[in-house]
Amino acid sequence: MKKKLTLMLSTLFAIFILAACGGANESTDSTSDTEQKDVFKVGLEAAYPPFNWTQKDDSNGAVKIEGSNEYAGGYDVEIAKRVADALGKELVIVKTDWDGLLPALDTKVIDAIIAGMSPTDKRKEAIDFSDNYYKSEFVIVTKADSKYANAKSLEEFAGAKVTSQLGTTNYDVIDQIPNVAKQTAMNNFTEMRVALETGVIDAYVAEKPEAISSTSANSNFVMVELGDSFEVNEADISVAVGLRKGDENLEKINEAIAAISEEERQELMKAAIENQPAAQ
Repeated sequence: MKKKLTLMLSTLFAIFILAACGGANESTDSTSDTEQKDVFKVGLEAAYPPFNWTQKDDSNGAVKIEGSNEYAGGYDVEIAKRVADALGKELVIVKTDWDGLLPALDTKVIDAIIAGMSPTDKRKEAIDFSDNYYKSEFVIVTKADSKYANAKSLEEFAGAKVTSQLGTTNYDVIDQIPNVAKQTAMNNFTEMRVALETGVIDAYVAEKPEAISSTSANSNFVMVELGDSFEVNEADISVAVGLRKGDENLEKINEAIAAISEEERQELMKAAIENQPAAQ
């Protein structure tokens, strides 16, 4: 009888311990899920100044990059902060190559793309977009001592070796330059600046803020503005927040964007251009 009682007590004790452990695990999992819901993961290149870049510290409002000792700064980061605040979530920056942004969003590695991305019809087939948070125009960046520096029309870039970023509308419009020597698309604008400086290319197509950023960082570069020479849709020169199809936060994100006046948007871009690291 004593042995049976001892065995029964041991069994009950074991059940109690397992139940307690199970409860602790459930509590941990619940906490983890809550923490996950309080985080807003934004994907960007951190290599496209003044929209986004990488730096060594948190100066000028830069945000730490997940899994890195580096920080991301720039116009997109400032927009991401406002969106995260509106959602009541902590902003987490996930540094992602441009061609990896859509896959990262699709697989839920990130919650949104805020990376100077244009809401084109083709991209809208795969993801949803917020309202626009910036609108610009296409320009051409070339060397100050180049024969193209004083060009007044696209025709004057005939024969020039021109490129832009892979998978962007910037690259697509190069085809509008008559007899252009269109070059292989590059991964990012940092590569393009190096290629231009070393003579690998004669010019590259960029959005105006990037061109201002580039020419501010390097006095050997000039920006050629050609007005409305490029035929584009409004979406091609606009940027918006990319989201998974049917994202429940779309309305709140649009409200956050609408709350940023046009004057403040221009001030944020001006600050981003002034604060960009000189090397980028």
